[in-house]
Amino acid sequence: MTAHEGPWQGLYEAILHGDAAAAAATVQTALAAGVEPQELVTGYMIPSMGEVGRRFEAAEYYVPELLIAARAMKSALDLLRPLLAERGVEPVGRVVIGTVKGDLHDIGKGLVASMLEGGGFEVTDLGIDVPAEKFLAAAEEKRAGIIALSAMLTTTMTAMKSVIELLRSAGQRERYKVIVGGAPVTEQFAAAIGADGYSHNASGAVALARDLLAL
Repeated sequence: MTAHEGPWQGLYEAILHGDAAAAAATVQTALAAGVEPQELVTGYMIPSMGEVGRRFEAAEYYVPELLIAARAMKSALDLLRPLLAERGVEPVGRVVIGTVKGDLHDIGKGLVASMLEGGGFEVTDLGIDVPAEKFLAAAEEKRAGIIALSAMLTTTMTAMKSVIELLRSAGQRERYKVIVGGAPVTEQFAAAIGADGYSHNASGAVALARDLLAL
């Protein structure tokens, strides 16, 4: 039986088609019926976001579809997160994400954060114009495995290198995987500054994060 053929396939479909109200309603009904929160996440929600990512890669979905699917996922996850915490359920990984210092672009970074959440990660979104020191402090506080850096301007890309240099000078470079992305960022640039990985889009960032944490 595939995920979307199960008894709560409505949750899978609601996320896939970006229906936030239906996603939340299905979660509430499932919880009232005694379904374990983790079953909803791993059996329906993560597979649904995986299909969203597949459709995006295949050019069947575009950024608007990703955004509304991520919003539907978030509406369901907001109901489940406190229950998962009560049960001591660990996320598949922890990510600290932000747009680097000097850069005020938010949409792309926010989409990556939503897709990572949809992939089962616990995400701390630091927002925009984030200094290197704040990335390190948040990663330590949240026990993150990954630091994700976004830049949308060629003039702010160098701030990504500053984060990696700070990690090195603090003796923390080996503790975190650093991934980078944004319109002007390339795989070659990522390699040149010593990042652990690069993705050109949000769905790719989820696969990259899972690979880096060997999930």
